[in-house]
Amino acid sequence: MTTDGGVPTDQIKQVTIDALCEHFANDAITVEDFEARVDIAHRATSVAELRKLLLDLPSGDLPVVAGEHPKPVPGGQYQVAPSEHAKQTGYAIAVLGGSRRKGPWSPARVNYTVAIMGGVELDFREAALPPGLTEVKVFSAMGGVEVIVPPGLSVESHGIGILGGFEHAGDGAHPQPGAPVLRITGVALMGGVEIKVRHPGETASDARRRRRQERREKRKRLRGG
Repeated sequence: MTTDGGVPTDQIKQVTIDALCEHFANDAITVEDFEARVDIAHRATSVAELRKLLLDLPSGDLPVVAGEHPKPVPGGQYQVAPSEHAKQTGYAIAVLGGSRRKGPWSPARVNYTVAIMGGVELDFREAALPPGLTEVKVFSAMGGVEVIVPPGLSVESHGIGILGGFEHAGDGAHPQPGAPVLRITGVALMGGVEIKVRHPGETASDARRRRRQERREKRKRLRGG
């Protein structure tokens, strides 16, 4: 952790947001208060600002950041967190607004994601997943949810699109043996859920160029064969 006067890292901001999610789930704050505090957390420029968001809540302070670092998986482009540090539930809620999880963060074992006339982005490329199964349960109504996953991660998707879409664009790669499993389920009602594979640091346009190049190389190989 850094001092009160220090500049907060993305990890400390995410710890604060995760704590707010827990308090919201426990009915300690209203949805309006929750959204306002999360917005302040994203824009915070000091640790003191983040502490103020929690002072009147039951915890009273920032949670301690776990000292044990996530471990990269050989051959994979994802990380696995120690099982004892995994939270059971997490939340990403966007109502007439947006919610984003990206960079280094720690998903819970079950992550409830709601987008109502808003947008949610869940980027798992730098996330430290708990061992075994991680679930993302989605409800999108006239909103959008984008899930970005790294190559080599085992991803399952089972969704329903009602006047909307529930799309999973896999890359055809075989998951690493013993890899964590990310299972995405839910309903898109006049909205959309997209699951995409991108390499770490790759933008959406970079990914489109890479896929076009891969298709060209595949056609060349087929013609050569």
